Amino acid sequence: MRRVAIHLGKALGVLALMGACVSCQTGLRVGASATSVGPWVPDNGDGTYKNPVICADYSDPDVVRVGDDFYLVSSSFNCVPGLPILHSKDLVNWTIIGHVFGKFPYGDFDAPQHGNGVWAPSIRYHQGEFYVYYGDPDYGIFMGKAKNPAGPWGALVRVQESKGWIDPCPFWDDDGNAYLVHAWANSRAGINSILTINRMSANGTKLLDEGKLVVDGRDGKYRTLEGPKMYKRNGFYYLMAPAGGVPKGYQLAFRARSIFGPYEGRIVMDQGKTEINGPHQGGWVELKSGENWFVHFQDRGAYGRVVHLQPVKWVDDWPVMGIDKEGNGKGEPVLTYKKPDVGRSYSLMVPQTSDEFDSRRPGLQWQWEGNYREGWISLTQRPGWLRLFAVAIPDKGTNLWSAPNLFLQKLPAPEFTVTTKLEFGKLAVGERAGLIMMGASYWYLAVERTAGGDRVVKVTCRDAAKGGKEIQKWSEGCAGDSLLLRIKVSAGAICRFSYSTDGKEFIPVGESFTAGAGRWMGAKVGLFSEAKDEAGQRGYADFDWFRFE
Repeated sequence: MRRVAIHLGKALGVLALMGACVSCQTGLRVGASATSVGPWVPDNGDGTYKNPVICADYSDPDVVRVGDDFYLVSSSFNCVPGLPILHSKDLVNWTIIGHVFGKFPYGDFDAPQHGNGVWAPSIRYHQGEFYVYYGDPDYGIFMGKAKNPAGPWGALVRVQESKGWIDPCPFWDDDGNAYLVHAWANSRAGINSILTINRMSANGTKLLDEGKLVVDGRDGKYRTLEGPKMYKRNGFYYLMAPAGGVPKGYQLAFRARSIFGPYEGRIVMDQGKTEINGPHQGGWVELKSGENWFVHFQDRGAYGRVVHLQPVKWVDDWPVMGIDKEGNGKGEPVLTYKKPDVGRSYSLMVPQTSDEFDSRRPGLQWQWEGNYREGWISLTQRPGWLRLFAVAIPDKGTNLWSAPNLFLQKLPAPEFTVTTKLEFGKLAVGERAGLIMMGASYWYLAVERTAGGDRVVKVTCRDAAKGGKEIQKWSEGCAGDSLLLRIKVSAGAICRFSYSTDGKEFIPVGESFTAGAGRWMGAKVGLFSEAKDEAGQRGYADFDWFRFE
C-alpha cells in the first residue's frame, strides 16, 4: 500500500477559471415565481415538493448534513471540472457551489475518456473538514479534502492504487478508528456484486490492510451489488447499497453488530407499483428535527440519472424508504410529499442553467469533455460575451466525440427551450460554431464560413461513439454576422432546431430528432467552435448569452 499525493498545481487555476467559489452562487428571493427560477422547480410553494428534486444528471448522489446545511456530491466521469458540490438548506432547493478539482492530475484525460474517470463518490464531514472519496476504475481510490465545501479543495490523494475498485465510502467509528468500504467493477477486476471493508488510517489517506469481504451477492441474490454507504445507528453498523443495475435497480440495507459482520440484508425500497424505475443508490441523512431522508437517483435515459428525495422511517432498526403500502418493510418512492422539517422555509432555488456571460468566469454549470487548455475561451477579451476559439478535432478523431473542448451542461428539465445569440464575423474559412445536443449520437445547428460566404448548417452524427460520420442534413446561406440559435426539447427528449435573424421570428430547421444518452451519462447541451485543422489562422465566435425557458 502506498500513498500518492497528486498536486494539482496549475490545474487549480482552471478551477478558478470555471468559477468554483461560493460567491458565484445566485439565490432568489422568497416568493419568486417558479418560471423565474428555471424550467423545473421541485418546490411546490405550499409546503410540499415533487420529485425529482434535481431534474438533471447528478448521478450516484451522496449527501451529508453539517449543522443546518446539506451538501451533495455526484459522479462526473470524464467531465471537468470534476465532482460538483451542491448546497441546500432543505434538501429540496439546490444550487451548485463548486467542484473538488478543476483538471485530472493523472492519466490521459486531455482527450475525452467517455464513461471513465470519476465514478460514484461519497462525501463526509469529520473533525471540521469535508472529505470526498471516489473510485476511478482504472487508477484507484482518490480523496479530496476541504474546510469549505465551495473550495478551495486540497490536492487529490490516491488512497489506493488499484484496478476495478469503485464506489468507496469512508467511516470513522466512535473510537476513532477509520474504515473504507468499496465495491468492484467486473469490467476491470473480473468480479463484482461484493462489498469489501478495509481498515484505513485516521487521516483517511491510506489503507492499512488487504480488506475483508463482508457482503457477497455473487450467488445471484444481489446482482450488481455496488455503491455502498456506511453508517452507524443504535449500535448497528449499516451498509446501504443498491443492486439490480442502473435502469431497474433497487435499494438494499445490511446491518451487523460488528463492523466486519456478519451482515444481514433486505430490500428497503424498489419501484413497486410506481412509474419511478430503478430507485436506488444514494445517501441517508437525519435532520435536527429527527426526520430521516434518503437521496437517490432514477435513470431517465437521455435526461441522465436525476435525483429524488424519499422520506425514511425506522422500523425495528431497519430503514423503510419511501412509503410502505404493503406493510412488508419495503417502501416504494413518492412523487410528491411534504417538505423536510428544517424549521423554516427557504427561497426557491435550482442548479444554475442560463448564463449571461457577464462574469470573468463561466457559470458552475459548464463542463468540458476533457482537461481544459488555455486558449479555448475568453470572457475578458470582450466583456459580457463568451469568446469560443475554433479548435480542430484531435488527430485520429472522426467526429466531435473526440473533441475535449465542447462547452456543455446537463439537461435541466423534461421540456425546455434554450436560445443563444451568436456573432460569427471572426470565424475563418472552414470553421463552424453553434449549438449542440451531445450524446453517443449528436446533432448541431451552426454557422459555417466558406470561401463562398456564410451558411447555417444542421448536422447529425449517428453512433459517434463508434466512429460514425457527420452528415449534413440541411443548409442555407445567411447574411450579416449574427444569429440566434435555438433548440426546443419536448417530452421524451424530442428536439427541434430553429434560428432567427431578428429575435422575433424563428425559422424551424429540418425534422425533429430524439436526443440520446452518452456513456454513463445523459445528453448534454451547449456550445462549440470547430476549426478545420490546426494549421493557419484560428478564428473565433462570440456568444452573448445562453438562456433557458
